[in-house]
Amino acid sequence: MKSIRSLILISVILFSCNEKEVHTTTEEPTAPTSAKNIILLIGDGMGLSEVSASQFYNENPSNFDRFPVIGLSKTSASDNLITDSAAGATAFASGIKTYNGAIGVNPDTIAVPTIIENLSAKEFATGVIATSSITHATPASFYAHVKSRSLYEDIAAFLPTSEVDFFAGGGLQFFNKREDKTDLIALFEDNKFHIDTTGLNGKPSAEKQGFLLAQNAMPTMETRGDFLPKATQLALDQLSKNEQGFFLVVEGSQIDWGGHDNDATYLIAELIDFDTTIGVALDFAEKNSETLVIVTADHETGGFTLSSDERGGYNKIKPTFSTDGHSATMVPVFAKGPGASAFGGVYQNNAIYQKMMDAIK
Repeated sequence: MKSIRSLILISVILFSCNEKEVHTTTEEPTAPTSAKNIILLIGDGMGLSEVSASQFYNENPSNFDRFPVIGLSKTSASDNLITDSAAGATAFASGIKTYNGAIGVNPDTIAVPTIIENLSAKEFATGVIATSSITHATPASFYAHVKSRSLYEDIAAFLPTSEVDFFAGGGLQFFNKREDKTDLIALFEDNKFHIDTTGLNGKPSAEKQGFLLAQNAMPTMETRGDFLPKATQLALDQLSKNEQGFFLVVEGSQIDWGGHDNDATYLIAELIDFDTTIGVALDFAEKNSETLVIVTADHETGGFTLSSDERGGYNKIKPTFSTDGHSATMVPVFAKGPGASAFGGVYQNNAIYQKMMDAIK
């Protein structure tokens, strides 16, 4: 009887050892807990109804469905319940609430450091892309410091000597047809930028790269084609060469303009283009597991909603607008990658800055 118990004990020990060995050999690598790269995509004027429209009217699967973490951002400015793009973008870029029209300055018009300036000091590569002029409110808030968003030439003067390594958008006239006659294109070249004004003809290089492809804003999506996803891919190819990491901000600027115009066709085309660009970012992040991708909006525009069409009942959607301005509604925040869990919940828009900084190694 004693020998039988001994055999049973030996069998249990051997089985336990085999179980442990099998578990050890099949264990998956631990996912990164901090981000080396951050891609922030801003759909200007994009509320939850706009996101829904991009899903209903898109012939392809929605890239919004690929995000595991979703939060809500409160968008009010320091001086108004309803924010504009300047105050909204400064909240993301510098972590403060400020007045409508402010570009990288606090309510007392004192310059505040941007995330691009802070991360560049840590040797991160940085980039800015927009379908507006590169001097427009949202992109400008990440590299400039002026008291009013309307001072386009003052904003432009910051870019050649900024810490930005890659940019693409419109706004050429603010650099080469200035009232002060200053040739900022030459200043770019003095600061090791390669500037292209003809098309996205670049390739990854050791130099800084800039693309100014329209006198003011870029054309609408139907004319400019795949500029936004192509520019995003080009930026990722360039910035990812930096071993320390990178920060890239990409704005779908004209979603907002479709909302202001109460033009559903314009709005939806810009949303689908933005969705395609999100796919470029997520595809990159799937191959680079240390990349955090965040998608949000500075505010909602147009009071846009997807109403039921009286003629089609509850089985037909009719896009409708309630204003030609902005609204105070909260906007969604989507996140995927290291540090994404911090973006769940409800919070003020300026909290997004600190969440991004906390996610970095």
